[in-house]
Amino acid sequence: MFTLFRLLHILFVALRYRLDELVLSGIKHPVAYGLLRVVRFGRAPKTPRGVRLRLALESLGPIFVKFGQVLSTRRDLIPLDIAIELALLQDRVPPFPSDKAAAMIEEALGASPHTLFRHFETDPVASASIAQVHFAVLHDGREVAVKVLRPGMRDIIEKDLSLLRVLAGLVERLAADGRRLKPRQVVAEFDNYLHDELDLIREASNCSQLRRNFSPETGREHLLLIPEVVWEFCATTVFTMERMRGIPVSQVERLKQANIDTRELGRKGVEIFFMQVFSDGFFHADMHPGNIFVSDEPATLGQYIALDFGIVGSLSEFDKNYLAQNFLAFFRRDYHRVAQLHIESGWVPPTTREEELEGAVRAVCEPYFDRPLSEISLGQVLLRLFQTSRRFNVEIQPQLVLLQKTLLNVEGMGRELDPTLDLWKTAKPYLEQWMHDRIGLAGLRKQLDKEASQWAQLLPQIPRLVHANLNRPDTGPGLNLELERMRRAQEHTNRLLVVLCSILAVALGTAIWALTR
Repeated sequence: MFTLFRLLHILFVALRYRLDELVLSGIKHPVAYGLLRVVRFGRAPKTPRGVRLRLALESLGPIFVKFGQVLSTRRDLIPLDIAIELALLQDRVPPFPSDKAAAMIEEALGASPHTLFRHFETDPVASASIAQVHFAVLHDGREVAVKVLRPGMRDIIEKDLSLLRVLAGLVERLAADGRRLKPRQVVAEFDNYLHDELDLIREASNCSQLRRNFSPETGREHLLLIPEVVWEFCATTVFTMERMRGIPVSQVERLKQANIDTRELGRKGVEIFFMQVFSDGFFHADMHPGNIFVSDEPATLGQYIALDFGIVGSLSEFDKNYLAQNFLAFFRRDYHRVAQLHIESGWVPPTTREEELEGAVRAVCEPYFDRPLSEISLGQVLLRLFQTSRRFNVEIQPQLVLLQKTLLNVEGMGRELDPTLDLWKTAKPYLEQWMHDRIGLAGLRKQLDKEASQWAQLLPQIPRLVHANLNRPDTGPGLNLELERMRRAQEHTNRLLVVLCSILAVALGTAIWALTR
């Protein structure tokens, strides 16, 4: 019942903001043009289409806002006026009242914010789909940002997810590609990540882990800045962290005025992404421009700043190895290896012919090489790969959905910073070095060091275990004799079953003959 009401509400909002007109205006067909004239009732809406779409997504809730955030980074896929308007969803969602934020802080931490902090700004500095942020100053003088969860979020998300589950079930039953796309599994993954965002203690833990991954001990501190978590002021609905200052990565002109090399920034962004994915297997998965800043402080000028750690992705060793080999095969134009990897991983049926899959992948990817990022649309590449995959029954892997989403965000940011950035050439050297460190002598040495502690316990036991095994009585003849006995018993049982079945058949035939006389 809730799902039905939610669906009706979505249809009401779409009609209220005239989204039907927006959809029909983008279809170049005489029938669509005729329908457009009908729904307009002879006049076009006065409010711009981008504003109407943004307001509709805001009124529908956090899941739809997140959808708009992703769309805002893809100016190659949607009109510029819509992309500019949707960019406001990244940190300018209408805030909830400050007195509710103060009440939630007091309920979570046991005291009012004006008691906990030397100074607390009642007006939020940023408001997103899940929470809003207030600046504050601790009693020891440290400047912090306090993130407060929006009230009632869990109920809203549950209703939207129930609708998505119903739609996913319909797609799986009715669409030709429904089962292969695994829509219900994809929704289940989305469910996990959204509920993770509702627990700000989990987000604080993600922040702490990413900060360790880019600490001075790793030698990566010059690439990415992560705020420090103030654990004593954290709870499931409140997250307090170090205040970071910088320029939003989408404000390219401000970056240039601060003497920041945007071309180098674009290259470093790709490096940071691949480093998180392949070296750590733990990556920031919500990298839209509202969450990524660039430091303008003299000591850290030009360094990326990451914020909002509610959604992070993780990959298994199998996924990392498989993806790295696929990327390298693409970069080297080794399409035969790409086909082999798809078959070896089980993503396509084992009966697939390598030569056919190789030719299909080559036809999709070859036209895009040796071209700047401004001329490459990853969305178009993925669309063509999807169309090709239907022919070979390629199964969608739900665990990689976040990675695909993040890659689209990274591409969108790279396009803004440096339209001439070559995504392939920037990533290829890093992946080659990663594979060398993993598979070469350096990788072998690292694995030996990792397993040394276990070997130190097992090696002294090997002589005793070998001696005990050599002195063990030979059980081979006895085992063979027992197997022979079992075989004979089985044959005897089979003969008895044949006799019994014959007797039953004769009895049944006699009974039928007697009844028919």
